[in-house]
Formats: sequence, C-alpha cells, structure tokens
Amino acid sequence: MESIKNKFFLSFVLAIVVFTFNTNDSYSKISFNENEIFNLKEISVSNDFKGPYNNNGFYYFKEALAFKESGGKYQVVNTFGYLGKYQFAKGTLARFEITDTKAFLTNPELQEKAFIAYCKVNKWILRKDIERSVGKKINGIVITESGILAAAHLAGAGNVKKFLRSNGAFHFEDGFGTSIEQYMYKFRGYDTSNIEKNRLPSLG
Repeated sequence: MESIKNKFFLSFVLAIVVFTFNTNDSYSKISFNENEIFNLKEISVSNDFKGPYNNNGFYYFKEALAFKESGGKYQVVNTFGYLGKYQFAKGTLARFEITDTKAFLTNPELQEKAFIAYCKVNKWILRKDIERSVGKKINGIVITESGILAAAHLAGAGNVKKFLRSNGAFHFEDGFGTSIEQYMYKFRGYDTSNIEKNRLPSLG
C-alpha cells in the first residue's frame, strides 16, 4: 500500500511539472548550452543599455546600435538628413554606390548589407588601432572591438583614430551631443569577430 502511495505521489508531482512547462512558454522554450551560459555572463558587461537587445553576439550588436540610432526603423530620416535604420550619411552610402536614397529607405535588405559592409571597412581602417588598443582603459572605459566599431559608425573611423591615438584627449560629439566615449562605453563587450576587415567590401 505504501509503495502504491509513493508511486501515486511521484506521478502527481511529475504531472504538475509537465503541466507547468507546457503552459508557460517562457519556461518551455528555455534550453542552455555552454555558449549560452557564456552569453548570459556577458549580459552584465552591457546591462546599462536600456533597449531590448542585451546579448553579446553580432546580431545583438547591430540591433542595439540600430535601436539607439533610429529605434530600429528603416524609413527614418533625422533632422540632419541621416538615413534609415542605421542613420547613414549620404556620403557614406555613395562610397557603396548607393545614390537613390528614396529606394534605400524602402529596402531593408540593402540597409543591412550596407551596415555590414561599413563595419568591414571601418575594421580595415582601424585594424592597427584595434590591435593596439583593445583591452586598454581610456578615460575610464575599457576599449573593445565592438566599442571601436560603434564609435566609428557614430564619428567616422578617422575621428576614432584620433581619439585612440591621443589616449582620449581628442573629443568628438555629433549634432545631438553624443560622444565617442558614450558609444565606446555603451557598445562595449559585443562579439564582432565574425566581421572580416575589408577595404573594398561588396554588397553582394
């Protein structure tokens, strides 16, 4: 009789557990592997960021940057004429032979390709500075590759070079008062290793 009671009790507990996981999507879809546990640890590196993207892979880097630039909206044009989800200058787009800005605003695929190409160019331009500076602390900020690429998107690779090579003495702010230091800090700790440095990347 005692054995039957124990079996009944265990079956009852198991049924509750199964029911709980099947009726709560936030639990039923969770699974962890070693890489995901590492990513969860990395969240604490940039948990000051208040947008919806706080993991550390490249996808999260570009979406976090886009959220800061435009709220993640492809058809945004700001008061200074910067365009799209990643707020490109017309001159930057011309580098990739994109001249029809109206078509660009309605082409999400092209915007994503342009962002990746721009990251590749900036990584090539700043390759020596990345090698020399990553891991150092400048103006209280630990320098990371993702922080450098984000700052280059904000200020241009040339200004980021000046900032790094002056050990933070050079100061830059965009039209809204956002500085290189702010982007270096906000976007530190993402994994951008999959972006290959390339002087002349294609959009294909």
